[in-house]
Amino acid sequence: MYEDSAAFKTLGARYGNRFSRSPALRAQHGGGETHHAIAAPDAVLFAENTEEVAEAVRLCAAEDIPVIAFGAGTSLEGHLAATKGGLSLDLTRMRKILRVSPADLDCTVEAGVTREDLNAYLRDQGLFFPVDPGANATLGGMAATRASGTNAVRYGTMRENVLSLTVVLANGDVIRTASRARKSAAGYDLTRLFVGSEGTLGIITEVTLRLHGIPEAAAAATCRFPDLVSAAEAAIAVIQYGVPIARVELMEKRLVDYTNAFSGLTLEGGDTLVFEFHGSGQSVEDQVATVKDIVADFGGTAFTWATTPEERSRLWKARHDAFYAVLAARAGSKGWATDICVPISELAASVALARDLVEKAGATAAILGHVGDGNFHVMFAVDPDDADELARVRSINAELIHHAIAVGGTSTGEHGIGSGKIDYMREEFGDAGLALMRAIKTAVDPKGIFNPGKILPSA
Repeated sequence: MYEDSAAFKTLGARYGNRFSRSPALRAQHGGGETHHAIAAPDAVLFAENTEEVAEAVRLCAAEDIPVIAFGAGTSLEGHLAATKGGLSLDLTRMRKILRVSPADLDCTVEAGVTREDLNAYLRDQGLFFPVDPGANATLGGMAATRASGTNAVRYGTMRENVLSLTVVLANGDVIRTASRARKSAAGYDLTRLFVGSEGTLGIITEVTLRLHGIPEAAAAATCRFPDLVSAAEAAIAVIQYGVPIARVELMEKRLVDYTNAFSGLTLEGGDTLVFEFHGSGQSVEDQVATVKDIVADFGGTAFTWATTPEERSRLWKARHDAFYAVLAARAGSKGWATDICVPISELAASVALARDLVEKAGATAAILGHVGDGNFHVMFAVDPDDADELARVRSINAELIHHAIAVGGTSTGEHGIGSGKIDYMREEFGDAGLALMRAIKTAVDPKGIFNPGKILPSA
């Protein structure tokens, strides 16, 4: 569509093979990891610094060419689809760790640095970055989607762990959204405006993050329950009791079976909670004792421990591979992940609803979630060519979202809106809320070049 544009001719001449119109590369940059259809951009540019991003945006803005930021490509809600063509701006070569300040417990990295890269770099300094969505996503992408994950119950999401951003605006200007200070009362909170904006307001090129000390002691445990609702109720009780657990993850019995088969584990079958405890040696012992007492009231038994770093890493690697474990149970399938988040008091009823819907549909699926903060998923393995099956799963997804919003929750706890959940934005925010979002989008990106077709439904 834009092959004859002056912008593409300039970018091609300036960046050589870092600017590509290869059909295969374009297709790779037009989709994520789930069932959403691929919509390929017209070209891909591999940028290597903020200045190159700014130049590409200026050139595209002059001709109203859409620009879609691309990180690790792990999105789940159609964020990367180039619905109106344009340029995919791949930031994966921007992998410099620019600064680490152990005294201030913070660092600044380029957007293409992944969370695993950062934690490997930090390990010898006794520090780590806790936000862990499972996938080895880029930190720019994690900021753009307001990612969270398994550690959020203790350490928070990207919203709490991003101190400042460097952002390229739609006219090519470059801004810093905040200082490194831990608090400020100066002006609008620009950092929070861009965290979670999914590339629709600007291109994040650098991220300043909070860091944490590696805990003195850590232990992980799995615990079986008589049924899924009992496991959810046990997790609620642990949170309400105030135990400062680092992680508590729900794994439905079907997921345990899928995971054992895919990851070569020997977890005991049944509906399961996976806990991790951080702190001093005595603190971890106290947390473990308290949790054991609490879960026993809900039928929790058969604690199995992983205390060495290797054992814990293997356990959490298997949990993170749950998406692929479900897909492996059905050859040729694509994934579809629901993502509601509800107030913790509504968790058990919401999980029960999901269980009943999945069982009624007879789908290849499993329930899992970061239940410590009320967020859980149903992971479906679907035939992307079966329209009837897709309609059934879409109906389940819709019913879960309607339920979540009705009880004070949200359509997405961590995956974002993208194009996949646009239809629920009006239900969640109302007309006035959407009007304000559109006003912000128009003010910051008046030509609408950044990631069009995402987050905001048609007026």
